[in-house]
Amino acid sequence: MKKLISLVIPIYNEEKNIQPIYGEIRGVFSSLPDYDFEIIFINDGSRDNGFLELVKLSENNKNIKVLDFSRNFGKEAATSAGCHHARGEAVITLDADLQHPPVLIPELIKKWEEGFEVVYTVRKENKGASATKKITSKLYYWLFNKISSVESTPHSTDFRIMDRKVMETFRKFPEKERIFRGIIDWMGYKRAKIEFIAPERNIGKAGYSYRKLVGLAVNSITAFSLLPLRLAGYLGILITSVSFILLLFMAITEWLFNPSNFTPLAFVAVTNTLLIGLVLICLGFIALYIARIHEEVAGRPLYIIRNKVNIE
Repeated sequence: MKKLISLVIPIYNEEKNIQPIYGEIRGVFSSLPDYDFEIIFINDGSRDNGFLELVKLSENNKNIKVLDFSRNFGKEAATSAGCHHARGEAVITLDADLQHPPVLIPELIKKWEEGFEVVYTVRKENKGASATKKITSKLYYWLFNKISSVESTPHSTDFRIMDRKVMETFRKFPEKERIFRGIIDWMGYKRAKIEFIAPERNIGKAGYSYRKLVGLAVNSITAFSLLPLRLAGYLGILITSVSFILLLFMAITEWLFNPSNFTPLAFVAVTNTLLIGLVLICLGFIALYIARIHEEVAGRPLYIIRNKVNIE
């Protein structure tokens, strides 16, 4: 009996990439006679005609499943929704822009059949990426691995295959502000990696702006590290110590040498500046964590599905 592989593909303004990605996946599985496949497309509030294109594609292909969100909930929610509805013995997540090459799918399946429960991919090179993006990516992974309780392989991607048992565990996670890749890494199942060179984007523009990438980075750090809160305390000690030494120096200088070196206003200014900086920095860090607590306590659903196609 053939094994079913589920492919989860979030879609956001990817109308022109739907047919190419489906064509490549179909071609790959035509050379894998021992496997059936289903593709779960998640329309994440696209503003183009992506949903209509998906409906058209699914009319004569029952292995094409579609989840249509009521609005844009983000890639993490879309990927989670696809995994929640996947029926396969293994699940592969990938992007629709063909920067995650479907030709690697047989290699992912082979590693999975060898007994690895999570097989993830790592970009050796990202063609078309700007120098700024490459530098910020290196900085992010360096910082994340320095302060996080979970180690993340630099340049790893969401293009991965996961065993059914991994998906069953994943479904137990209730958090709303989530990093899909981070949660899978946190589980600690038996893992293997495959390196690849990411080609340039097939059609269109990347859905992740720098603003979204910064938000994702902040969310990753606050989700898997308490160091920012500890850092606020360490910084408070440092600023308090420095301000005390500076004020002591100013007082001794006034008393021993020249009483007119510093005016009373200078003392007030130094004290206020340091204390205000300390308070603002601490509040900033604490606010990040309070915001996460608020999102969880509010109890809103991770996503809202408006329409389902070929899904019971």
